[in-house]
Amino acid sequence: MATIKVMISGQTSLQATMRPMPFQRQPIILCQLTILGFAYLSFNSGMAIHRSQGDRGAIAFVSFSYLDLLALFYCLSRFESAEPGSALRDRLKVAVWLLTTALTVLFSYKVAAVMPAAVALVVWIMAFGTVARGFLTFFCYDKQ
Repeated sequence: MATIKVMISGQTSLQATMRPMPFQRQPIILCQLTILGFAYLSFNSGMAIHRSQGDRGAIAFVSFSYLDLLALFYCLSRFESAEPGSALRDRLKVAVWLLTTALTVLFSYKVAAVMPAAVALVVWIMAFGTVARGFLTFFCYDKQ
């Protein structure tokens, strides 16, 4: 709970107490959109595996990406509902960063594999910059 005092011409004219907002349920439409998004992701991943015609590398790529995204969204939802400053929130922050880093490296690898060497180098530099900036934002410039 925080108290805010507004000073006008050296005199306190307004004082208000801020209380944390109680947990509010998500609107039903948001839940339905989330379910629809995950259904589309599941269908699309299944079709990609079907079209891979037994290519183990493609199946592993699609499966890992799908599972990583599911874990990422789960950790993000838990992170948003965790108490600020708690140990759980700190562990979830690490998990979110690791999962996003894994996706960044995975997609950068796939893109760089089909590019000329100079463009592949740019892709890897951008991936490294993204991962480094995410680390700095999450762990070095944390204001909670």
